[in-house]
Formats: sequence, C-alpha cells, structure tokens
Amino acid sequence: MRLLLIADTHLPLRAKALPDQVWREVEAADVVVHAGDWVEVTLLDELEARSKRLIGVYGNNDGADLRARLPEIARADLDGVCLAVIHETGGKQGRERRCDEQFPGTDVLVFGHSHIPWDTVTPNGLRLLNPGSPTDRRRQPFCTYQTAEIRDGELRDVVLHELPLRR
Repeated sequence: MRLLLIADTHLPLRAKALPDQVWREVEAADVVVHAGDWVEVTLLDELEARSKRLIGVYGNNDGADLRARLPEIARADLDGVCLAVIHETGGKQGRERRCDEQFPGTDVLVFGHSHIPWDTVTPNGLRLLNPGSPTDRRRQPFCTYQTAEIRDGELRDVVLHELPLRR
C-alpha cells in the first residue's frame, strides 16, 4: 500500500494549486493523508475526486466549511498499521512524550502545522511524521511531502521529497 503524506497546503493563499509532482503522487497513492491547513474547501473536493482513499483532518487555518467535513483527529487501520492524523502536536520540546500519552496503541502519527519535516520514533515506538508543506516552505530550503509504503503490517520506505523552487 503506497501512502502520500501532505500538510499545510494553504491553497490558494500560498500557491494557486498543488505542484504537478504532488498530483502525480496522488494518482500513484493508494491512500492520501492530509494533516490540515487546507484553507479552502476546493482542494478537499479535488482530492476526494482524484484519490483512491483520502484521510484528512482540519487545521487551525481551516474555517467552518472544512471543519464540518473533517475531524480534528482521524484514525485508520491500514493493513494492520494503526494510523492517526492530527494537525498540531505542540512544540518540539516534549513532543515524543506528549504523543505517546495522547496516542496509545497507535503505530504512526502524521501531523503538520510547523511546515518543518519531522521523522522520529517515540520511546513507546510511535512513528511521528510531518511531511512539511508542498506549497509554503517558510524557513525551510524546500517545499516538501513524504511517501511511504505499508507491507506485511509495517510502515516502510518513508521518503521525504523536496520540490523544485517555484519561479
């Protein structure tokens, strides 16, 4: 099972559309995960139409229309991997401890908000993934997203992809 992980798209404020490279990943993915801050409902509609399966949550920049359609926390069993998605996990100090406490029994937690890619494992074995942002790099050198695979009940081959700078 191929996963595409994105967050903090902020469309159309930070970009007019997702980069073509991300749309190609949408087409290749079995599951698209969006960890919030869509900003407008148009991207949600488009991802629902073009994804085989979409798991998403709302973020702090998402209004009532998105909050009416998306949860604050999403959970799914993906071929034996217990996945959770949330927009914010708080500051990086103490993140692993907080997430262990808030998400017991979870294998993978995908989050956003900071626009800073993150990939760590907590003391309890929870994999924490933040794909960064494919449209707003902030202080990062590149806009980013992540892909991963689930095989034999395990998350494998997590890759952070850097997008070319827009002109």
